[in-house]
Amino acid sequence: MGTVDKALSLLDHFSRAQPEIGLSDMARRSGLNKATTFRLLAALQAQGFVEQIGSGREYRLGPAVLRLAALREAAVPLRDMAATALQSLSDATGETAHLSLLQGDRLSMLSYVYSHRHGTRVMMEDAQILAFHATSSGLAVLAFCPPDMIDRVLQAPLEKRTEDTLTDPAAIRAALDNVHRSGIAESVGGFEKDVHSHAMPLFDAQTRVIGAMAVAAPVARMTPDLKALIRRELRHHATDLTRALGGFCPDNFPVNRDLKD
Repeated sequence: MGTVDKALSLLDHFSRAQPEIGLSDMARRSGLNKATTFRLLAALQAQGFVEQIGSGREYRLGPAVLRLAALREAAVPLRDMAATALQSLSDATGETAHLSLLQGDRLSMLSYVYSHRHGTRVMMEDAQILAFHATSSGLAVLAFCPPDMIDRVLQAPLEKRTEDTLTDPAAIRAALDNVHRSGIAESVGGFEKDVHSHAMPLFDAQTRVIGAMAVAAPVARMTPDLKALIRRELRHHATDLTRALGGFCPDNFPVNRDLKD
């Protein structure tokens, strides 16, 4: 991993739950030594990507991140289209709907919508990085990625987040084959205990996978009827969003021809 890659990877450790991180904590999270971490943070700070605050001189995201986010949103107003589609999907299913985007070898949360139909619902986190092997969104995307990317993901250490997380590469490849045949991925407790999720990939104009649309519900609420409803609505909404983005499902994608054209 090059110097730029290492520096930018530090930004992934900030989240809504952890908006401020001290030097020692960042070194521990990143697995880098303290001197290297300080040098990388100093470079990010000089360009405005992080800034230091408080008496403890913790780091937080800087104004350059907001500027780039604004420019990106102005050029590609995907978030607005996603919000409308997610709201419709959440209303139809009564559950949490969310959308993630593929960025290099990472899958990052873009947007989510909560349903107010139930007091208990699956909660999401802004800009969360979703594990390919442990989430329905990750499996949905990975199933339609090039073979070399699948190999890279499965050769890396696979975190066992819960007792139900798949970490055996052979078992994951079998799951990907099922997703490729059905078009919809499913995960029960793989990323977070007691969460049952379904996801469907999104594609661009060259039929390349670019992300996933998903619905997440508490395991205790997942009846056969709800499962059928989620799969039906997810297929409809994800295919419509791919089309709205100017994309096309691959010719071998398991969906009706009238939804592809």
